[in-house]
Amino acid sequence: MTMTTPAVRMTGRQRLVLVLLLGSQFMLAVDFSVLNVALPVIGAGLGFGPADLQWVATAFALPAAGFTLLFGRIADLYGRRRLFLAGMALLGLSSLAGGLATSPGLLLAARVAQGLATAAVTPAALSLLTTSFGEGPLRARALGLNGALMSAGFTSGAILGGLLTDLLSWRWAFFVNVPVALAVVAAAPAVLSESRPAARPRMDLPGAVTVTAGLLALVFGLTRAGEHGFADPLGLLSLLAGALLLVVFWYAERRASAPLVPVSILARSTVRRGNLAGLVAFATETSLVFLMTLYLQKVLGYSPLQTGLAFGVLGLGTILGGTLAPRVLARLGDRGTLVIGFLVQAAATASLALLGADPGWIWLLLAATFVGGVGNMLAIVAFMVTATSGLPDSEQGLATGLATMTQQIGITMGIPVMSAVVVLNGLTTAVLVNAALVLLITLVLRRGAHR
Repeated sequence: MTMTTPAVRMTGRQRLVLVLLLGSQFMLAVDFSVLNVALPVIGAGLGFGPADLQWVATAFALPAAGFTLLFGRIADLYGRRRLFLAGMALLGLSSLAGGLATSPGLLLAARVAQGLATAAVTPAALSLLTTSFGEGPLRARALGLNGALMSAGFTSGAILGGLLTDLLSWRWAFFVNVPVALAVVAAAPAVLSESRPAARPRMDLPGAVTVTAGLLALVFGLTRAGEHGFADPLGLLSLLAGALLLVVFWYAERRASAPLVPVSILARSTVRRGNLAGLVAFATETSLVFLMTLYLQKVLGYSPLQTGLAFGVLGLGTILGGTLAPRVLARLGDRGTLVIGFLVQAAATASLALLGADPGWIWLLLAATFVGGVGNMLAIVAFMVTATSGLPDSEQGLATGLATMTQQIGITMGIPVMSAVVVLNGLTTAVLVNAALVLLITLVLRRGAHR
């Protein structure tokens, strides 16, 4: 007589937790892209100069990337639900302020606050997710749905931004967050349980200052390089300062009695492998969207709204990838899923080098971005599972903070690098470089598997 293991199912409470956290993560992902197509209208409405308009995006990206690791650790020490609620409240207030802004300064201040809110909410929500679902199929399923919805949010943000701007006003790209934030803040206390250690260690202030300053300098340098090229003196100085501060941070953590990031965590092969894979996954896919936006608008003459709708196919691919990811993880494991996901993404990306100036090539773009979206989402879910596995609940905020930091830096660094390649060698070369980076990380992962 053989015994069969019953399928593990979510409890009713876990389903409520999943809906609440995934809804908040989807909204945050939408925020990354919802303003992109509205930037020219915002500039004309508030009087931004052409050279200053990019700060609408940069003012958000700097705090979103720079403070993520710090807030992830604060969530571990002072309560994940508490930080999640504070971040969502700040997101609602800053979105209201952004929608009501009457000058460039007020809008940029609202964007900084939105970035800080994102830096607080994202690792807190992810750590609440991972601590609500133990390691295994349920966590893989939850992270798969989370990854799919986040990627769909990036894509649908462009569509939503175009629709709101065309039909109502760019201000509604901010206002749309307010009722969602209010609903989450009202429901969260009843749905989410608080989690924090019984004994609270001291905050590692030297580590917090050096890593936050280092990340801010690094993100600013990458953004500056995207605007002015990697030979720009201010961009180079900022990149060097960021690298130096992160080296100081590493040595500070080795000596700290209660480090912000224990060196033992960074020494784990799963943490290193997962975050390296996540860096490449986000850098290549977000920069590919940038490259294909150039192609659609500059070569095929698409409008911003048409471009956003075209990327809806990519969103469908990522949803399918997120749905398939738990099954692929169960069959191939995290490393195998990373490899197969990256191979699919690399092949799909390389095929885009064949694109020509005829409008009929849109079918290749749609097919390749759909398939590439499936592969990329397999890699992203495997990255999150790998980067948060083998760690106790007390360190999940730190692990998800590291993973979120990796995600933000990948999003930030991909576009400047690809912009520089486009300027020097053209769009086709940039697409091939993008595919080559994905293939390179695949070879690194496969080589590591045979050691």
